[in-house]
Order: sequence, then structure tokens, then C-alpha cells
Amino acid sequence: MNSGDASMDAHTPVVLELLVQEAPPGRFEELLWTARQDDLTAAQFGRLEHAVRLALEVRAAADQRRRREASLASLVATARDLAYQPDLDSLLNVITGHSRRLLDFDMAYVSLRLPQGGSYVHRSDGETTALSEGLSLGQGLGLGEQAQGRQAPFWTSDYLTDDRFPHSAEIDAVVGAEGLRAILAVPMTHGDVVVGALYGAARQRRHFTPDEVGLLRSFADMAAAAIEATRRADRLRAELADAREAAARTDTALACTRLVARTQSEFADRVLGGAEPHDIVRAVGDALDGTLVLRDASGQILACTGELPRLDEAVAVKALVDSHAAGAPIAVTDTVWATHVTTGVAGPCVLLFQARSPLTEEGRQLLYSTGQAVALVLLLRHSVSAAAGPARDEYLDDLLASTPQSSRRLSARARRLGIDPAGRHVVVVLRPEGGRQGEAAVWASSYAYRHGGLKTVSGELLVLLLPGTDASAAARAASNELSPLLGHAVSAGAAGPAQDLVSVGKLYQEARRCLDTLIALGGIGGTASASDLGFLGLLLSDERDAGAFITSAVGAVIDYDTQRGTDLVQTLEAYFTSGGSPTRAAQQLHVHTNTVSRRLDRITELLGPDWQQPGGALEIQLALRLHRARGAVYPGTER
Repeated sequence: MNSGDASMDAHTPVVLELLVQEAPPGRFEELLWTARQDDLTAAQFGRLEHAVRLALEVRAAADQRRRREASLASLVATARDLAYQPDLDSLLNVITGHSRRLLDFDMAYVSLRLPQGGSYVHRSDGETTALSEGLSLGQGLGLGEQAQGRQAPFWTSDYLTDDRFPHSAEIDAVVGAEGLRAILAVPMTHGDVVVGALYGAARQRRHFTPDEVGLLRSFADMAAAAIEATRRADRLRAELADAREAAARTDTALACTRLVARTQSEFADRVLGGAEPHDIVRAVGDALDGTLVLRDASGQILACTGELPRLDEAVAVKALVDSHAAGAPIAVTDTVWATHVTTGVAGPCVLLFQARSPLTEEGRQLLYSTGQAVALVLLLRHSVSAAAGPARDEYLDDLLASTPQSSRRLSARARRLGIDPAGRHVVVVLRPEGGRQGEAAVWASSYAYRHGGLKTVSGELLVLLLPGTDASAAARAASNELSPLLGHAVSAGAAGPAQDLVSVGKLYQEARRCLDTLIALGGIGGTASASDLGFLGLLLSDERDAGAFITSAVGAVIDYDTQRGTDLVQTLEAYFTSGGSPTRAAQQLHVHTNTVSRRLDRITELLGPDWQQPGGALEIQLALRLHRARGAVYPGTER
């Protein structure tokens, strides 16, 4: 292997390491810059450059997934409302209301399929006339019919001037009366059944992004499942009435139906109650009398109730793809069924089921619903923007306020919010240097929730109150997580720990001062607490802990003198007063120059090789003066 190949091999693994570390793009550029200095041929450098470009594309895709989490959080939040509606009319009211708010539409409405073809507008929200509800949409006419026929979203930025689809005079009249222009229609499908269409409309021209279209499509799928579940419940009630007349013939089927209905109704409670995927899988495995296995596309098993016959990887991946395309469970073998588990924010998974007896239609529906329930659980794991509610934000705002507050009342509120009032806490103030405050605020909610703390937003700053005693470490950890997410530097100031909740406001002001000082010193993208800023921190801190500063700067030297009876502190003082000259210091101390040199070598061992650099030397001199002053004012405090 020539030197170029060796250099190529040395650089290539670094690309993967940077990708795993979620390093910022600048690190990849540094790698290329370093590679240019090595003896690489043009082809070798081209391969390395190609690897870096692919890594950056993977990283960009990860950032895009994170951005989608914020949008999907509001989608998941609607699951509770969809799950607890008593009838179809109430359910459709919830669907149109949430659709309108989800993407900031002026109007939203739902059309349901008619048995003989075509559809009609069943419910609307945001209308200004009484013309929309009950409007008959002839077969093949309008956006909704196009979306249902193609089973794909269909939209227009200006409905009345768009000639890509057939118009009808009745529909155009309602659109004109409502003043609608941009309209997005997505099909509502459940399995292979087209339930209807969900519409979002704006009264100005509007171009819908792929993410907006995908978000409404996801909500439409959830709505279709809820509509079908409501209709299925109506059908079950009718079947139960008939079953009273033919109990002997329907006992077995009725028992199965009740089991399916009961298990499906429990999904919402389990999901919203914080269930994990294995909880859902275990419950349904027992209900269906079979073995369930949840695995990802790479073959890793995430949850299971037992072992399945070994499947070829290609067969398992194909089952995932086919199930997603069909929107329903599919048979993989004579006894094994598969249904997809897709969230849109994480890699796809597949739910494999081996039945001990033939799988009924109700069983297939339950298996499909199980996949949806597991997907919701996985979505809830990602939906962290709602973790810290308004009450928690308001509480932290009150802690940061400068007005006097009752310690007892603050403690009582803290307990209600799950915060230990007697615990130690630090304050971290973060400033994203490249904007994207919205994404940063969503991240802050997640971070505070995961670490048992609180967050709030103050202008362009994020404020975190976190359990702990090391303010510097807390600032570094938060900045290191947020910076790769936003793709730019995040500066952070920190203070603490707080002795009690009443002192949080003072710590917040100190953290702000540390952040401002950091920025003023050109430390954008860095982190700092008072202890990190040396003598500047001593001035910035409300505590003015001179002892801690002395210990940090020259404590090792003072301790050495105390334990061994040496004169290193005196030697340091003489060294600085003589302008850094060992010879003049020796004259001042009345010792040989070699003695001073040996003492300076020992000091270097204790303080490190950089103690004579300008910044370190300044702090050491200040610490020595404070140490001598403390000894004069408070005799006996010398160490």
C-alpha cells in the first residue's frame, strides 16, 4: 500500500466517526482541509470528498426528521380527542376543528362516500355561509373526488382558475361564496376502504409544502380509522341486537367481536397512559392467541411474546413494504401475518404475527390497529414539545421574577409540578447564535422534561432550571446537545447551585451576566459559569467567593507549603514583583538562583505548564494578593 492509500484509509473512518458524533458541518470541512495536506491522488481525494458529501446528506436528513417532530407533536395530541367521541357527528366536529388548527386553514370540511358513488360534505368548520354542509359532490367532480379516486393528495393554489380537474357549477358557487382560493384535499382511507376526503382551504393563494401535505394525510388516516371504529361500533350494536334472536349461532363470533372491540378501546388508554411497545404487543398476543414480534427494518427485535420461524431478511422487508402499500395486514406464510408500523419520524418497523388458528377478519383488524397503536407509542416518544406545559413555564417565570415571593408558596407549587423544592438546582441561559428559536424552544421543552427540570423563553434566550450542582457541566451538556440539532453555535451562561427556590432569580441574573461577559470576550458558541471566568467570575458572582477563587488559582501551591513547610508562595510573589526574573527574585529572597529555579519547576508541576501565560499569570497574581489580604484581615485563614 502506498502512502496515499494509507492516508486515505486513515481519513475515511473519521467520516463515520463524525457522522456518529453528529458533528457540525465545519468538522467535515476541517477533515477535507487536512486531507488536502496529505499525499493523496485526485481520485483518492475525490472518494473521500464523496464520502463527506454523503455523510452531510445523512446528517441533513436527520435534521429534517427532527423538524418534523415538532409538527407531529400536535398531530399526536389529537389522538385523545379522536378516541373518546360518542358518535360520528361529534367525531367529525373534532376532525374538522383539529384540521383547521393543525395547518392554520381558514376553513376545513369532510366529505363522506356515498354507496352509489360520489360523496357529500358532511361537516365543516370555519364556514361563513350555510351552503357547504350537505353539498353533493358528483362522481369525479372536484378535488376530493380526484384525491379519493387516486388515493393520493390533490391540491390547488387557486381553485376557480385551475382547469386540471372537472368543475361543477354547484361546487364553484359554494367556493365563490366562501371566498376560497387554495384548497388541499387528502383521501381518508382505512385499509383498502376509502372513507371520504378531508379538505383544508385558505382564502388567499397558498402553496402547500410536502410536509404540510404529509401532515394532513397522516391526520386523515387517523381520522379514517376513528370513523371506521365509530361505524364499526354502530354495526356491533346492531349485531348485538340480532344476536339476542340467534344466540346459539352467534356466540362464538360475538365473543370474538367483543374481544376485538374491548382490546381496541383499550389502546387509547394504554398509549396515553405511557405504555411501552412491549405492553401493547404482550396484550394483543394474548388476545389473538399467537406470537407477536416487533422488529425494525434492520432485523433488530424491539418487542416480542416468543419466537417466530426464521424468515429470510428479504421476505421480512418485502412484508413491511407490501403492508404499507396495502394499508392492511398481509399474509407472509400460511400462518404468519405482517403489518407495518410507520411513524414518519423514525425508521419503519414491521409487526409479525404467527396465529395458532386461522386469523379472522376481526383479528386482522386488531392486528392492524395494534400496528397503529405501537406507531402512536413511538410517536409519543418523539413528541416532546408538549412535555413542559404552560403551568411549568409560568412557574419558572415566577421564579425568575425580581419581586419578593413566599418560600412556602413556591415550594407548594413546586411539589404540584413534580419539582423537589429542597433539591439543588442550577440555572442555564442559552442563546442560539443562528436563529431558529421555534425549534430551539421545542428542544428546550424536551430537554427540561427529560432531565426533570423547567424551561422558559425570554426573548432570544432559552432558560433552563435543572437539578444538579455543577453549573458548568450543565451548560456544556445543554449546548452540546442543542448545537448539532440547530446546525450552528449555541452560547451558554450558567450559575448555581441554588440554595433554595427563592434564590433562583439571583442565579438567573448571574447566568445572564456570565453569558454577556462570554459574548463580550469573543467566546460565541462557548459556555461559562462564574467559576469558569476566573477573576471575572469573582466579580460577576453574587456570592463573591474569594476563597474558591484562591483555591482554584493557587490552592495547590498553598497546600504544598502547608504540608511541607516550603516557601513556594513567597517565591511566586517575589518572581512576579521582580518582573519574572529568577535572578532578581533570588536576590530578593536571599537564596541562590538555582534554588529559585527548582522552586519554579515545582510550581510548574503543581499549576501546569501554562501558569506563566498572561491570562494565568494575571489570575495567580490576583489570587496571591487576595490570599495575603485575607490573611491580614482574618488571621489564621492562611492555608
